[in-house]
Order: sequence, then C-alpha cells, then structure tokens
Amino acid sequence: MAGIRIIARLDIKGENLIKGIHLEGLRVVGSPHDFALDYYRQGIDEIIYMDAVASLYRRNSLHHVVEQTAKDIFIPLTVGGGVRSIADAEALLRRGADKVAINTAALERPALITEIAQRFGSQSMVAQIDAKRIGQGRWECYSDGGREHSGRDVLDWARQLVDLGAGEILLTSIDREGTRKGFETDLIRAVASTVPIPVIASGGMGKAQDIVTAVEGGWADAVAAAHVLHYRVCSVDDMRAAARKAGIDVRPMTETAA
Repeated sequence: MAGIRIIARLDIKGENLIKGIHLEGLRVVGSPHDFALDYYRQGIDEIIYMDAVASLYRRNSLHHVVEQTAKDIFIPLTVGGGVRSIADAEALLRRGADKVAINTAALERPALITEIAQRFGSQSMVAQIDAKRIGQGRWECYSDGGREHSGRDVLDWARQLVDLGAGEILLTSIDREGTRKGFETDLIRAVASTVPIPVIASGGMGKAQDIVTAVEGGWADAVAAAHVLHYRVCSVDDMRAAARKAGIDVRPMTETAA
C-alpha cells in the first residue's frame, strides 16, 4: 500500500485564496501561490485548486495560478471549477495541472467524464461530489458551488461516475465544510464502500486527529485539508504524526519538499 494522501485544498476567487463555511461567507486568506508553496515545503502530498466562482462565469480562471504553481511545485496538482469541455481540461493540463475536477458540468452532461477520461486517461479525471444530507443514510448532489439542487442521489451518482470513467472522487460534505467539526464519516464510508476507486474526504477537518476518523471510520483513501492548514491549526507534520500513531500508512515526504 502506497499510504494515504494528505492534500491541501485551496479555494480561489480571482487572485485570492479564500475560505468559507458551508461553501458560503467567503473570506480572503492570502495569496494561493504563497500558501501552496508553504504546504509543498511542509511535505504535502498533493494540491487541489478550486475556482470558487467559476460557476458564475461558466469558465475556469486559474490558468495563471496553475502556470505559476507548476514552475515551483513538483507534486500532483488538481484543478477544478468551470471545466465544461475537453478544451477546458486540455488548457489546464497543458499549463501544468495533473488532473481536473468536475462537478456541475458532469451533472449537466455526464458524457463529459467519459470524453475526458478517454482523451487524457482516468487518472486525470477527478469527479467532484458536493453532498448534502437529506435523510438517514441519504445525501443529494449539489452543483454550482453547493448552491443548486441536482435531484441526484449521491450513491447512485458515485456508481455512475465509476462507469463513466472517473479515476477518483473528491467528496465534500457541505454540512461539515468549514465547520471544523470533523469529517462526515457516514457519508465517506457510504461512498467508499460503494465504489472501487479512491475517495478523497473533504469538508470539516478541525484537528490533526480527524485524519484518523476519515480513514479508519470513513475508509477514505485521502483527506483534503483547508482551514486547519490556512490558519495554522496544525501542520502537515502533525497530520502525519497523528496517522502514524494510529498505525495508518502515510506517504514519505518527497526529497524535493524535504
């Protein structure tokens, strides 16, 4: 086993790194490139950039940020928000992204997942699910940055995403996002037990120990952290230490980052 991945998630609006609660009430944190470079030096395994307002303009505006990051950071980079076509995906991949994440456009036209997976490989296609609880053991997929109902059941959609060719799933709990109350393990476990591809847990991390509950309780293959890193609640080292103490395999730091 290669070990779980610890991923830094950076939501971006314009030129700024921002953070909110339940994907709303966005506050400026700082320069996304500076924060990403800091996390790289700490030994983060991957970076996720999300264009927080892409759905408003129906395009991804992170091309410059991606190019700048690719020059200084040599770990996998996923970019999402506003990817609506093969051309959009290709533009980001050419500028240095390793993967693209898609939510809204896939809900509108599921075939886009297959088209990108066939063109660039499933390893480049991350299916993003923004999930909100609607009952006991039931969640609905939301689109447009967590603002719009889709009417799709999360588990049914997760199964379909696998069939369409997605390589992994970025699973965000809207109910927990930004609350620092910990990951929604019921949601993570439900999806992870339904699909054979890796599941990245996102939304709710409040302390280093939460990585353990996401992996042991939720069966996540990776965790995405935002608030705890941006506001220095804990470091990447703290997360690795918590995982190792619980007997969870983590990936070694890259020599470049170290």
